[in-house]
Amino acid sequence: MATKVIMPQLGESVVEGTVTTWLKKEGETIAEFESLLEINTDKVDTEIPSPAGGTILKIIVPEGQTVTAGTILAWIGEPGEVLPASLAEPVEARPADTLRQAQDIALPQARPQGALRAGTEPPLAEPVEARPVDTSTSSATAPVAAARDLGFISPVVARLAADKKVDLTRVKGTGQGGRITKKDVLDYLEKGEKAEPAAVAAPWETPGEGDLFRPTELQFGTEKPQAEAPGLRQAQPTAPVQPVAPVQPAKGGEQLIPHTTMRKRIAEHMVNSKHTSPHVTTVMESDFKRVAAHYAKNKDAFARDGVKLTYTAYFAAATAAALRAFPLVNSSWSDEGVIIHPQVNLAIAVSLGAEGLIVPVIPNADGLSLLGLARAINDIATRARAHRLNPDEVRGGTFSITNHGTSGSLFATPVINQPQCAILGVGAVQKRAVVVEGDAIAVRPMVYLSLTFDHRILDGASADGFLAKVVEVLNNWPD
Repeated sequence: MATKVIMPQLGESVVEGTVTTWLKKEGETIAEFESLLEINTDKVDTEIPSPAGGTILKIIVPEGQTVTAGTILAWIGEPGEVLPASLAEPVEARPADTLRQAQDIALPQARPQGALRAGTEPPLAEPVEARPVDTSTSSATAPVAAARDLGFISPVVARLAADKKVDLTRVKGTGQGGRITKKDVLDYLEKGEKAEPAAVAAPWETPGEGDLFRPTELQFGTEKPQAEAPGLRQAQPTAPVQPVAPVQPAKGGEQLIPHTTMRKRIAEHMVNSKHTSPHVTTVMESDFKRVAAHYAKNKDAFARDGVKLTYTAYFAAATAAALRAFPLVNSSWSDEGVIIHPQVNLAIAVSLGAEGLIVPVIPNADGLSLLGLARAINDIATRARAHRLNPDEVRGGTFSITNHGTSGSLFATPVINQPQCAILGVGAVQKRAVVVEGDAIAVRPMVYLSLTFDHRILDGASADGFLAKVVEVLNNWPD
């Protein structure tokens, strides 16, 4: 029987994915667990292994199309197997932002991650008439368990199964939606491979609730509330901004560079943010003398612990302290009121060069020491540049930091990372002549800090108070 390839749930809170690259073509053969396609979820690329070995009978979803979880992407079967026309119908194309525009700001976390909120459950796929696939060319004596649709198998589970020669059709999955986890495989091996095979599922069956993407929070203004405060009404989604004039095609001698999925997402997020919040920017400067001295004194000790100490860790620590002192900055807007987030989840912008920008999140950053923050920043930056982030690691941020000074910029007016309240821009640390106590002139390492904030939430006084606190922490860094 043919096996369906479905769009998997790649994180606890992922609503959709874009098929970026098919690594195999129709008619080609593929081994079980061999990489089949790449999926992009909010700028994170993930390779998806094949759930079965065989021939790719039909690719349903073309490259560049965005679909929700549970959508059938392709069918895999035996060579020469005929797929009924009803199972080979293409998925109706839709804009990548259709689902995201129907979502709004993040609310405080007060329910289990990934749980469905009343009224937001995604509709189940329409049932397909059960029609047996023509198996005249396939083995009639194949074990019944071989017909089982394994669903999404993570690379970790796939490698473990391949190394230990485990037939995953005989492993009962205990994960979400019956997914096979690493623990399931280890338990199977520990029991001497006596586990009973899971129930057989016909390949044309629609996925169950556990296979569908959960309503979620997307980081840039498209996040689904994790908890609904009593009596709190959702903010209405903002209509997209229409272009003033149609874009003209490239003329003779001009070069047209097609938009990548990441560039399209960045454009959507930036336009949405400017259309959503009234942006205001305030700028202050910090005397970096004490931080620079602490950095020079401790960078080798951090290196011995396997951590590269950078100035970004100091900015993160000062920001976390300021957010605790000014909780209104750690918030989001709703029509019924301002929502204060209990967690300080710092989003740190990481440049991927010509590819664009990604903003992974450090959860509960206010509970980390300078060493812990430096280690976390090293980790997310390294994995971001290697395209090894998980989709959940770019969601749930409550405040963002962008260090544009790494390219020599002195100060900037960054765009707010919706649905957050503000974003801190960090300029280049540069030695300048400044007036110090006693009206003396001294050469000090100075840095401009810019805070772009949502004027619906913050006024000049509250925004300046927060930024002044960041400056105070940096200026008075302990030895």
